[in-house]
Amino acid sequence: MSRQQPLTFKEFKSIYSRVPRLCVDLLIKTPDGYLLTLRQKNGYQNQWHMPGGTVFFREKITDAIQRIAQEEIGTKVIIKKSLGYIEYFSEVAERGFGYTVSLAFLCTLSKNFKLSLDNQVEKYGFFKTIPDNTITEQKELIQNLT
Repeated sequence: MSRQQPLTFKEFKSIYSRVPRLCVDLLIKTPDGYLLTLRQKNGYQNQWHMPGGTVFFREKITDAIQRIAQEEIGTKVIIKKSLGYIEYFSEVAERGFGYTVSLAFLCTLSKNFKLSLDNQVEKYGFFKTIPDNTITEQKELIQNLT
């Protein structure tokens, strides 16, 4: 499955070079550990990360969470609670411009889930110990919860 891309790269760079990008990140907790996916393109390559993405114009946060879960891992999630926000200042070094402010949510997988990855990720894993090559800001959030 491919993600929706509401902007061309030129539009994306023009806008997000001047203002932060609003995203949602999903910390999906299961009995086997936290679900993380390994990025293969569009930044943070070869790093584990929480599923997440951009909130679209006039999109409700809960709708963005379900869209992103569907796009990135192919299933619905159950939202448990807000975990606050993450500021991704590392994006400036990673991409050369801009940064994201992301609303983080603790979620669980819906019953009878079947994972299906989009084209931005190589694989997924369930972790009780967070891998060293996890996006720094996300690793800090998860470690602060335990």
